[in-house]
Amino acid sequence: MTAQLNPRGDVAVLVPAAGAGVRLGPGAPKALRLLAGEPLLMHAVRRIAAAPSVHTIVVAAPATEVEAVRAMLAHVAPVTVVPGGAERQASVAAALAAVPAGPEIVLVHDAARALTPPHLVESVAAAVRDGHDAVIPVLPVVDTIKEVDATERVLGTVDRSALRAVQTPQGFRRPVLVAAHRSAADALTDDAGLVEKQGIAVTCVPGSELALKITRPFDLALAEHLLTTGA
Repeated sequence: MTAQLNPRGDVAVLVPAAGAGVRLGPGAPKALRLLAGEPLLMHAVRRIAAAPSVHTIVVAAPATEVEAVRAMLAHVAPVTVVPGGAERQASVAAALAAVPAGPEIVLVHDAARALTPPHLVESVAAAVRDGHDAVIPVLPVVDTIKEVDATERVLGTVDRSALRAVQTPQGFRRPVLVAAHRSAADALTDDAGLVEKQGIAVTCVPGSELALKITRPFDLALAEHLLTTGA
């Protein structure tokens, strides 16, 4: 049986959380690394569950940790936990298959973006609800970007005004995401990329500085600091 949050909600959120997270160093799978004494996944799910339009959360956990993750998240929110795959795309597909009838908006969210505020979940969902097939939260690129060759020789400076840094949750009309995964030929790490390959327009909404991706030890330290300041 699929666990539900708000029975009147129209949003399902998929959380692929089976990755190893090697850039964080040796240890548990990335989603289960501790941030202020709790796994990243717990922080992420807590914030997703606080978004009022969320009907269902499905987590794709490491196959060997499904029961442990289910027990852990039982203290946070009603969540469905399924075994994830070897690649992110397989984990998203497994979570998508577990979404019950009802929600027609599906968001895909990285557990590593553990401090993502609930209002960003609502913003992405609202844009899909307004008629967009696919929606991604983005931030402007603030660093100067150089194009280089294989020897690290600079070939030129990229115009950053047309560039955006992409975050999650990424939102989709449910049939659009289902079709994209059924047609997937490459194991892309970005669901919007799968949708783009289907020729479907992807729309941007403003992201959040709090939705940083915790990938390196520095990111984890920064997230710890943000939590101490009330993030």
